[in-house]
Amino acid sequence: MTARIKTGTTAWAERSLVASGWYPPHVRSAEAKLRYYASRFPLVENDGGYWAIPDRARVQTWVERTPPGFTMNMKAHALLTGHYTDPRHLPKDLRDALPPALLAKPHVYARELDPGLMRAIERRFRDALAPLHEAGKLGVVLFQFPVWFPISYDNKEELVRLRDAFSPYRIAVEFRNRTWISERNAIETLELLGAEGIVYTCVDEPQGFPSSVPPVAAATSDLALVRMHGRNAARWQRGAPTAAARFEYLYTTDELREWVPRIHALAEHTREVHVVMNNCHSDYAVRNARELAELLEREPAPGVVVEHPPPPGP
Repeated sequence: MTARIKTGTTAWAERSLVASGWYPPHVRSAEAKLRYYASRFPLVENDGGYWAIPDRARVQTWVERTPPGFTMNMKAHALLTGHYTDPRHLPKDLRDALPPALLAKPHVYARELDPGLMRAIERRFRDALAPLHEAGKLGVVLFQFPVWFPISYDNKEELVRLRDAFSPYRIAVEFRNRTWISERNAIETLELLGAEGIVYTCVDEPQGFPSSVPPVAAATSDLALVRMHGRNAARWQRGAPTAAARFEYLYTTDELREWVPRIHALAEHTREVHVVMNNCHSDYAVRNARELAELLEREPAPGVVVEHPPPPGP
């Protein structure tokens, strides 16, 4: 069995990336940016879904603007992982279902919403992704849980519930609470995810915080996911004006090389490995994604192919 490795980034139109000059001057529209990105990388993580539920028409445009074989992972909406959202960013009919007191708040948490409304939000998000799934371009739906989501019986049940609710899509989970991968709980967590067919998200991130998860490379499905957040410890838990500022970190070649044997090990147990750079400051992510792909090719492993975008059409 040949395992394929795809590298990419968490965004293609982030402001600091556009400002960096990575896109040629003639690449200006939203359509042109996605088409250009997809001509350079075979994978992207769309984190826009975390902030706002997309509609099917927009999702269809992502299908049309990317070549065959391209993969788009979708980050689940903030409310689906217990985070807060600006209620003004919800679709109008869902927004109108909010009590006036919640609608007036700048931030609304999932725990404040009626369970029926939460299920409606869940269905709306799932159904919006149908065009990507039908085109064979949806990789995983990523659920990134907050630091206040520790390992517990109820939270393990929630993982399984989400897996069922989003079937037939494949889901991946990323933890920001170290209890899941502590020395005491790591085996239990990975066995649970493996038994339920849920993708464990391997991470590279600053260490030493309650939200820090160690860089464990583990495959719990036939697809593995690695997310590289950088190592900017000074801003990992402190406020930053933008996500790009929080993840301002350019990996060195030696730091990227640390992951080459880990990624090859993941490929031994899977059919596909997704490696996503989330150091989304300036052009850092695209530079590191390209460099890591080159390192993986320079140090090849048997039965592993580093995938490139298809050549442009005539």
